[in-house]
Amino acid sequence: MSTGRDPGLQPERTRLAWRRTLLTLTVVTALAVRLASTGDPTGALIAGVTVLLWGALLALGWPRSTGTGPARTGGRTLPLVASGTVVLALLGVLLVLRGLG
Repeated sequence: MSTGRDPGLQPERTRLAWRRTLLTLTVVTALAVRLASTGDPTGALIAGVTVLLWGALLALGWPRSTGTGPARTGGRTLPLVASGTVVLALLGVLLVLRGLG
């Protein structure tokens, strides 16, 4: 009987989940920049914040998505990425509402 832990495919599933998250954030950021390219200064400001937030989330998530990051980060990474994702969603809603108005 082995006492070692057999992670199975869990590390691969975790990497793939982080990659999907980062890809989704990249697409949302590209759409925000596209929507803000109408010349509206407020839209440009929101797009700028979106790009900065995307860069921060990319820096946090990249090590996890490539498998080069630590397995445990003390539980800080996931809440930061979740908070950033919510902020990006709200900024996207603001851009859409400004485009419809």
